[in-house]
Amino acid sequence: MKKLIKSTFTLMFGFMTMFGLVVSSSSAIELDEATRTVQLNANKTVVLSPEQVKRGKRLFVNTCSICHTGGITKTNPNVGLDSEALSLATPTRNTIEGLVDYMKNPTTFDGLESIAEIHPSIRSADIFPKMRTLTEDDLYTIAGHVLISPKILAEKWGGGKIYY
Repeated sequence: MKKLIKSTFTLMFGFMTMFGLVVSSSSAIELDEATRTVQLNANKTVVLSPEQVKRGKRLFVNTCSICHTGGITKTNPNVGLDSEALSLATPTRNTIEGLVDYMKNPTTFDGLESIAEIHPSIRSADIFPKMRTLTEDDLYTIAGHVLISPKILAEKWGGGKIYY
């Protein structure tokens, strides 16, 4: 019986390996430099390190995804985190600097009014405890995650409930 179980396991493992179903930490998807390149500001791009990409995703999931799962905005489905929506905001939010500024001092889509009392931000960290411990580097990597996600997930990022 032990031989049968062992040979069955060996056979299954062989098929899984052959078809790429076994994933280890060393075979995690590595993003190329072009995918990791994002706008720092209107004039300059930066390349995020693989560590920044991983950290940005983890921080986004832990801090932002309760309202922004998959790049949508649950409280206002008309405004997402997709590239087009970010570029149409005033001021534009399609750069690292623009998103970091927003996470510090959020405003309405037209930029006319502060929404710090209803949107988590550094400015309202007394109301939103998750924002209390975020550093400038944390905000930078979260912004990087938001900006590379459309490159990885394409139309799924900000695509709404048809995907999530």
